[in-house]
Amino acid sequence: MGVELKRRRELWRVEDSLEELAQLARTARIEVVGNTIQRLDAPNPATFVRSGKVEELRAWQRELDYDVLLFDDELRPRQQRNLEEELDVKVVDRTALILDIFADHARTKDGRLQVELAQYQYRLPRLTRMWTHLSRQGVGGVGLRGPGETQLESDKREIGRRISQLKRQLEEIRTHRRQYRRRREKAAIPVVAIVGYTNAGKSTLLNSLSGAEVLVEDKLFATLDPTTRRVTLPGGSPALFTDTVGFIHKLPTQLVAAFRATLEEINEAEMLLHIVDITHDAVREQAATVERVLRDLGAGDKPVVTALNKIDLLIDTRRGETGEGAGESLAESDVVGQVREFMVGYPNCVAISAEKRIGLGELLERVEQVLDKGLRSFSILLPYSNDGLLNLIHEEGIVERQEYGEQGIRIEGRLPERLVHRFEPYLVGGTS
Repeated sequence: MGVELKRRRELWRVEDSLEELAQLARTARIEVVGNTIQRLDAPNPATFVRSGKVEELRAWQRELDYDVLLFDDELRPRQQRNLEEELDVKVVDRTALILDIFADHARTKDGRLQVELAQYQYRLPRLTRMWTHLSRQGVGGVGLRGPGETQLESDKREIGRRISQLKRQLEEIRTHRRQYRRRREKAAIPVVAIVGYTNAGKSTLLNSLSGAEVLVEDKLFATLDPTTRRVTLPGGSPALFTDTVGFIHKLPTQLVAAFRATLEEINEAEMLLHIVDITHDAVREQAATVERVLRDLGAGDKPVVTALNKIDLLIDTRRGETGEGAGESLAESDVVGQVREFMVGYPNCVAISAEKRIGLGELLERVEQVLDKGLRSFSILLPYSNDGLLNLIHEEGIVERQEYGEQGIRIEGRLPERLVHRFEPYLVGGTS
């Protein structure tokens, strides 16, 4: 069931959003037997849709014998309860469906904790609907309900305790991640966060770049847990590429809050690698959705390289399927008009195929160029005893001049922004 609110400005057409909801349903192993749309000035406070549409849905239930009604918007508890009573079927909104998929796909301990927290935060205000048959006076007891306390109150209290416990555990995970990031910073290796719409090909790209074995499936949210792999850039220096959770249209606020520990990887990265499925009918809407979520996370001003993925499905098939190595780039004649048009609006844009390994060499070169732009010019006088920092300059920076004197080594060149503070005691004339 999709609804278009006339007064609400949306990037997505309601038909496209409903098609994505159907894809989410298939990911959750739900068979879709029909769909319908209603255009409204404002939602009905009781059932979200008008009474005539409720009647239509009831008639469809008799005809199609469906047992689940999926709503493309998040419903209020009262609206959900009223619809279930009217239709005698289970009513699931988009948020609950996404949470269910996340619960099914989370594999690591922190991933499962984050999903469980999001589920409890979603369910807590809906307990009235879930427990109406148990909202009677309970029997008091030690560690159980107090005198005169209802089952509903008891369950709300227990869920509140569990939410607090989950938040404490996730805060411990955040602390651990911060410590891990500090060790990474000491190792002086730049971090590139791979971001993008769900199913755009992030995991496939990480596998192709690093030889990782991240799960790859043609469905939404196939992988949720972040994976970090070391990749050698064309100039010989290393970088850490981190695959992050995919974004989606109408991403539930509970998930953004719960996955804070994971999404911090995006904010801590030196740059973002935005993977776009150039073959998707709603490619511009998907790209705009990712950009909006990044702004909401406070990462909207980070340097970005955009990779237009799945180009093999669009380029001239006469190229064949042989000889398509990681270093091969696309000729101008191979890039179709719609791709060139998309590139105009996105600087640092490269057309690739993560699966066929087309254009990956050019992509890494562009990533290296963007990372190099974050370098600051410096002039230092380094004591001979500090050979560790000397090695670091040659590994991570660019040395333009090096002279040996009585007091130490005079070096001029450029360094990554993140390393400048380690050389402050030896700076001569500052940095620029």
